[in-house]
Amino acid sequence: MENSKIGLVLSGGGTRGLAHAGVLKFLNEKNIEPDILSCCSAGSIVGSLYAVGKSPEEILDFFQSIYFFNWKHFTFNQPGFVSSTIFTMYLTPIFQDMTIGELNKDVRIVATELITGQQKVFEKHYKVVDAIIASSCIPGISTPYFIGKEMYSDGGVLNNFPADIINNECDRMIGVYVTPPQDVEAQDLRTIKAVTTRAYELASHRTEIFKFAYCDWFITSKKLSKYGIFERKPQNMEEIFTIGYEEAKRTFLDNEEEFTAMFSKKE
Repeated sequence: MENSKIGLVLSGGGTRGLAHAGVLKFLNEKNIEPDILSCCSAGSIVGSLYAVGKSPEEILDFFQSIYFFNWKHFTFNQPGFVSSTIFTMYLTPIFQDMTIGELNKDVRIVATELITGQQKVFEKHYKVVDAIIASSCIPGISTPYFIGKEMYSDGGVLNNFPADIINNECDRMIGVYVTPPQDVEAQDLRTIKAVTTRAYELASHRTEIFKFAYCDWFITSKKLSKYGIFERKPQNMEEIFTIGYEEAKRTFLDNEEEFTAMFSKKE
């Protein structure tokens, strides 16, 4: 399809979102340029950095620069261990007061408004920093983020893979999903935490799986499930980045002729 509009969906997943940056590296190599991005949580960080002109390697450097669990970030008598406003010290130097509409790409960012229980889609006139933080506040870990009287938490609560947001606005869609459920055995589920985590993981995955079919090119990897959402080791972060790159490359080569025709931009 000549000059078709390409959509890119980036799921949530904490540090595993670095796989998104690895995918972007491969897309750059193939001169595949998304026109519209729909992002959740960690995907909103990667998508916004990409849309402001940062390279995949610079996005990796950004993730490695964040020390989320610094003792100075902890809160007391608050609904979360870490203050969500801490994110501003990392994001404001990059985005300042930029709005989503001022980015180089058409970007949509999803979050969950906790009081109404409704999904919020940030676009155009909303500040990039506000949208990213609202989308990335993991329940029970970081405090909810207020914009006026609205109280926001992680977009993944309601829509971790927001392909439906842009499904009718693009001709072709690439989806990157970085939170595949782990392969487990009975002996892995012997603690309250393990069982609770598994139940939440399966419930979340079940609500997203039907949206995978919206994608013409879907990228995920079971290898990501062995990594946590708060990886700190630089080596682990680089491995996650590489998994994204290699999976994009593998799936592209498996369908090279079809994908080249489908996603290449023709002058």
